[in-house]
Amino acid sequence: MALARLHHSIRHHLLPRKLFIHLPLLLFHSSPQPHDESRLISLINSSCKAQLLPIHAHLLRTSLLSHLPSISSAFLSRSTRFHDLAYSLLVFDQIPKPTTFHCNALLKAYSESSTPQKALPFFRRMQELGLRGNPFSSSFVLKSCVRISSLSGGKQVHARILRDGFYSDSLLLTALMSLYASCGDGEDARQIFDEMPRRDTVAWNVLISCYTRNRRTKDALHLFDEMRDENDGSEPDGITCLLLLQACANLGALDFGERIHEFAEARGYLDALNVRNSLISMYSKCGCVEKAYRVFCETPNKNVVSWSAMISGLAMNGFGRDAIAAFEEMLKVGVSPDEQTFTGVLSACSHSGLIDEGLTYFDMMRSEYRLIPNVCHYGCVVDLMGRAGLLDQAYRLIVREMGVEPDATLWRTLLGACRIHRHVALGERVIGHLIELKAQQAGDYVLLLNIYASVGDWEKVADVRRLMKDRGIQTTPGCSSIELNGEVHEFVVDDDSHPRKAEIYQKLDEICKQLKIAGYVANMDSELHNLELEGKESALSYHSEKLAIAFGILVSPPGRTIRIAKNLRICIDCHTFAKVISSVYNRLVIVRDRSRFHHFKEGRCSCNDYW
Repeated sequence: MALARLHHSIRHHLLPRKLFIHLPLLLFHSSPQPHDESRLISLINSSCKAQLLPIHAHLLRTSLLSHLPSISSAFLSRSTRFHDLAYSLLVFDQIPKPTTFHCNALLKAYSESSTPQKALPFFRRMQELGLRGNPFSSSFVLKSCVRISSLSGGKQVHARILRDGFYSDSLLLTALMSLYASCGDGEDARQIFDEMPRRDTVAWNVLISCYTRNRRTKDALHLFDEMRDENDGSEPDGITCLLLLQACANLGALDFGERIHEFAEARGYLDALNVRNSLISMYSKCGCVEKAYRVFCETPNKNVVSWSAMISGLAMNGFGRDAIAAFEEMLKVGVSPDEQTFTGVLSACSHSGLIDEGLTYFDMMRSEYRLIPNVCHYGCVVDLMGRAGLLDQAYRLIVREMGVEPDATLWRTLLGACRIHRHVALGERVIGHLIELKAQQAGDYVLLLNIYASVGDWEKVADVRRLMKDRGIQTTPGCSSIELNGEVHEFVVDDDSHPRKAEIYQKLDEICKQLKIAGYVANMDSELHNLELEGKESALSYHSEKLAIAFGILVSPPGRTIRIAKNLRICIDCHTFAKVISSVYNRLVIVRDRSRFHHFKEGRCSCNDYW
């Protein structure tokens, strides 16, 4: 009804007369000369929203909207700039013979609007009007499909691209790759990439991004060498470096990350602050804080992202006091912290057990900097309280004092604290909240199993196992990776897939004998089955991180640092194992688990057994 009234107002000039005052007289010529037509288009292109209505009224009264495609195209394009697509659609409906250009104006507007889902139905309407469209039409619809993660819609557009013969358009194929990449379909993205007649750096970057987002990190790294070996004229650029540094950070691939560092430096990409910030993050996430700090110190004009990356890097590597010192220095030099900075400093306090400092910074964030804590900040405080044994206070903070709704991650943080302190009753209550959110995962039940096992309640352990089996809940297998000469080797528990498996198991058995002589005793708290002592020890022997460490000792020279990345939290027994290894074999062993780094040296860990 509102549109109908607007249409009536436009038709009959029922608009405030003051809107006409500043419009040139040329509007009132019903048949403009070419130079007048050009001036009218210029006027349309420079008009504000309020001026569109009187112009629209004149174009309807003089039939210029119907008979001059150049004028109608200019007016429709201008109308879409003000984000009132219902009005733009009304204008489109008043054009008796719309062209592809008219349709593209609306498709582009939909792709950038808050209603991108309307692009695909309009694209079908365009085809019903007998308009074939062009590569721009398809690219706008693909952009809309990407924004709403519509794989089925993207496949429809893909079919049209094939049918209309646009498969030689590299830009369009790159956009199509982005659709498949955003929907997690790496195989189809790679197939389109392989079929492209010409590949440019953008296409390579899209594929690297696709692999990185879909956790095909090793494949993303391999593309760097593949890209440099190709003779298609493409060359890694600053964006390539950013994407690959992110991949190296995810996988803990330090050697490869150093290669990207050298490449970026040789090509002059280190002039970009975002590349330097990514280097700080990469080195930190590979457990190489010294190199992260070196890049940080050499970075001119550090911004809040630079400081936050360094503070977070120190925090995750167990250097809580240093992270706090960096935060205080940041304030001294006049850089204002943001939400990410406070996440880093609160995390530092949590990992180091600095409860008073953590609560002080949490109060500073709210009172002094007027920042509203998000669920991540509350998660750090809950973790801080939980690790310190203040479980009831942490629970009260969640249910009574938070300004945001608690999510599943927050409840899992508290559940982890219940495991540490063997608080069975609260652990069961937390599981209840997760069930209410319908967000329980296999890892939640594993934490509950840990709580029951820690107090020897094997009957409830068995009950939870039956529940998991009945519901088809499967745990995520532990996976540890280690990099050797730029190649990443991955291991799972009891792994027999590695080509050197016989040597690895032989080396691990040899290591275990040496560690027992040094006093190592397996920690049975890590085993969730009610087995005899010998059975528990056997079950613990071949965890993925132990296999990765054994491989590292097998293939690297004495004294070389061993760096391991694990997808789950390191278990108590493997933590003890790594501490003794670092002493007996005189190695620095760095393990990055799901939440932090452990630097094992001379029989001690940087976390001080507080993790």
